[in-house]
Formats: sequence, C-alpha cells, structure tokens
Amino acid sequence: MKLVYQQMLAFFSIILLLLVLIGTFSFHLTKELVYHNTWDQLEGYAYSLKTEAMSVERVTNGKTVFALDTRKLRNYEMLLQNQAVHFTIYTSRKQVLYPETLGFQSEISKKEWAKLKKGDVLRRKNDLSWLRKSGTFKNNGRRQQKMTDILAPCFDSKGNLVAVISVGAKVSSLQVSFARVQRNLFYMLLIAAVIGAIFSYILAHYITKRISRLQKATRQVAAGNFDVQLPNKQHDEIDDLANDFNQMAASLSKSEAEIKRQEERRRQFMADAAHEMRTPLTTINGLLEGMAYNAIPEESKAKSIELMRNETKRLIRLVNENLDYEKIRSGQIILNCQNFEAMHVLKNIKTQLNKKAAAAGDQLEIEGPQKLEVYADYDRFVQVIFNITQNAIQFTKNGNIRISAERGFQSSIFRISDTGIGMSKEQLKNIWERYYKADASRKNTKYGESGLGLPIVQQLMQLHQGKVEVISQPDKGSTFTLIFPDKK
Repeated sequence: MKLVYQQMLAFFSIILLLLVLIGTFSFHLTKELVYHNTWDQLEGYAYSLKTEAMSVERVTNGKTVFALDTRKLRNYEMLLQNQAVHFTIYTSRKQVLYPETLGFQSEISKKEWAKLKKGDVLRRKNDLSWLRKSGTFKNNGRRQQKMTDILAPCFDSKGNLVAVISVGAKVSSLQVSFARVQRNLFYMLLIAAVIGAIFSYILAHYITKRISRLQKATRQVAAGNFDVQLPNKQHDEIDDLANDFNQMAASLSKSEAEIKRQEERRRQFMADAAHEMRTPLTTINGLLEGMAYNAIPEESKAKSIELMRNETKRLIRLVNENLDYEKIRSGQIILNCQNFEAMHVLKNIKTQLNKKAAAAGDQLEIEGPQKLEVYADYDRFVQVIFNITQNAIQFTKNGNIRISAERGFQSSIFRISDTGIGMSKEQLKNIWERYYKADASRKNTKYGESGLGLPIVQQLMQLHQGKVEVISQPDKGSTFTLIFPDKK
C-alpha cells in the first residue's frame, strides 16, 4: 500500500473514531436531556394536580381524608391525554384512588414506597404499566405499555404519607423523538465522515507530495547532482528535514569541489615530486656516465664530485622534508615544550643566515626586547623561524628582512617581514599546500626549492596550538606573524 493511502487511512480512522465518540456521547446526552425535560414537565403537572384539585386537611374520626375536585381532575385528564400524558393517584402501593375506572397503573415496590415516605420524588425511565378496567392490581389490563413517570408524595399536616401522584408519558412517544434525533445525528455524522475522508485524502496527498519531492531530490544527489535545493518554509518537521537535506547537499557539493581540488593537488604533487627528484638524479647520472667513459677531464673531476655531493644532499633534504611533513601531519611528532629565551635563538638564526642574505644582497635585522620568553619546543621553534626567514631570503633581492618579537596577551608574537616580490590573493590561498611555489619561475633556486617549508610551518604551529598569519601584496613584500601561546 502506498504511503498516501496509509496516511489517508490513518487520518480517516482518527476522524471516524472521534465522530463515533462524539455521536455516541451526543446521543446519550440528548436522550438524558429529553428524559429530564419530560420529568420536569411531569413534576409540574403533579404539582398542579396537588395544589388545585386535591385537599388533604379534612379529618373524619381522627383519620385524614382526601377531598378531590373531580371536575378539575377530569379536565386535567382530558388535557393531558391530548399530550399522551396520564396520571394516577395512589393511597397505598396497590390501592388506586383515581381514576376509579380505566387508567394506567404500575407497580410500586416496597423500596420505592419507603423512599416516597421520606419525601423523595421518584423518576422512572421504563416502567411497565398496564391499562386496567377495575380498581384492583390484577393483571386484567387490556394491554401493557412502557411508561416514563414520576411519583410525587403527598403528606398531611403531621407529615404522614397519605397519597402518591403518578404522572407518566408513554416511552413510545419519547422514542419517536429519540429516533428523530438519532436519524439527524446519523446524517450529520455521515456528512462529517465524507468531509473527513476528503480532508484526509487532501492532507495525505499534500504530505506524500512533499515526501516525493524529497525522494526525487535524493535520487538527483545519488546521481551526482549536488546543486539541488528544496523549498523550505520552516513550518514542520518535513521542512526541517528539507533544511537538513539542503545542508547535506551543500556540504556534498563543497566536498566534491574539495575532492577535485585535492585530486588536482595530488597530481601536481606527483609531478612536482618527480620533477624535484629527477633533476638531481639526472645530474648525478650524467656525471657518473661521464666519469665511467672518461668523458670528464681530470681537472674537472673534483668539481663534478662536489656537484654530485650537493645534488645528493638535495635529494636527502627533499626526502627528509617529506618524511618530516608526514610525521607532523599524522601526529607522530611529540613536542617537548618548555619556556626558553627567544631573543638569543633569533640572533643565532641571524648568524646562520647572514651569508645567504648577503649573497642575495639582503639586509637581515632583528628587533625586540633584550629578553623574551616563549613556550615552545626548542628545535621546532628554530625550524619554524628558520624556514620562514629562509623563504624570505629566497624571494627578496637587494632588500630588507626584519625579524621582530614582542609580548602579546598570554602569548609571544614574532613577525618576519621582507621587501621581496610579495604574493597575490590567489597565491596566498595555496602557500600551505605541499610543493606549491608562489614564483613558478624559481623551480630550482638554491634554497627552499622543495616547496615544503611553509606547509611544515603551518603543521608545527597547529601542534603548538598557535597561529600563523600572512599579509602580502605583489611587489611590496610579505609579513608572517607567528603567535605562540603561553603555557596553560
């Protein structure tokens, strides 16, 4: 069974159940109201009979007797017969005072008579009465009738029960009213059920349509279309699901773009790694073949050997940097962080790189306080500062390179600025990628030729829970800011 029919059946079942409950309750309530209204009316008749056609104060030989106004009783009897109402006056459980001839009688039990003596007015729904011919309680009536009646007691001045007035109406006349109400209520419920079925179908179709739209969108995503978006009005849980679906589709779209970018970077990485290794290997292989075939003059062999040594060191450095990067990225490097004096370290780095800076025509400067403590791994701190400073020397010719240090808020801040070629916004987005080189023309520079210096810096700063930021403009130089947080 399709969801729309399941939904419709569920909605209609709930509506039908409510209608049945409401109908049953309404019918019983209406029936009770009809009975109560009838009893109230019958009590009114009994009160009128008691006050206008009966007298209880006459005493004969110490006994209370009735004085009945027969004319008024007959008038009442004729008037009430037109409304299908009959009354009977009892002086005891089995003795009828009025009417003396034909009339409706019903048996009064001892329990009911005891309640009447206490002054209770009894209301009975379906009492079995019969039409009698004489004044005795013998089953000589012509036919039996079901009556709903009230029994009203009459007392003398001493509080003794002297008579009971029974006023009743035929249940059959009430049942006609009940049937009419039941029929009207049935028609009303039938109309409501039809309307409920139509409403259930519309509501189920609406919900199913929204779910089908979500299903179609899911199939599009499964087919590779991550740009699909569902309308969302934020009304209910299905809209929340559509919102989650839209977020998922957007996330998948971004993931797909990132996968493509990473795949492109992987291809570029393989090409760059092959290129970086092929160049020194080609040089070494050529020199070895020349020496094997005595193609290199004796006086040039020493220079050739030195060149092979340099190219071998370059290969070793390239392999070591790759291994170092992978260890850092995979968390295999454990930092030994401690507080130490940083200005002395910066001066040592300046001493090591002065020769390289001078070869490029650069002026290397250090600015900062006399002493500045930093919380970091000593060796990795040196590696970070050294890599960025060496990178600045690589891209700066006949310029200035300044290393500055200062205290920040619960941190130590280091800035390395240069006046080199700078970088564009597009280049800044990729400088943390392996083998990426902002200046493509410098594939084989003497220093930092692997393209792994800055990615290693970024990974090391993340291990220190620090930050590395860069500001750069083409032909105006670059500034790297390193923030090392204090020990927590």
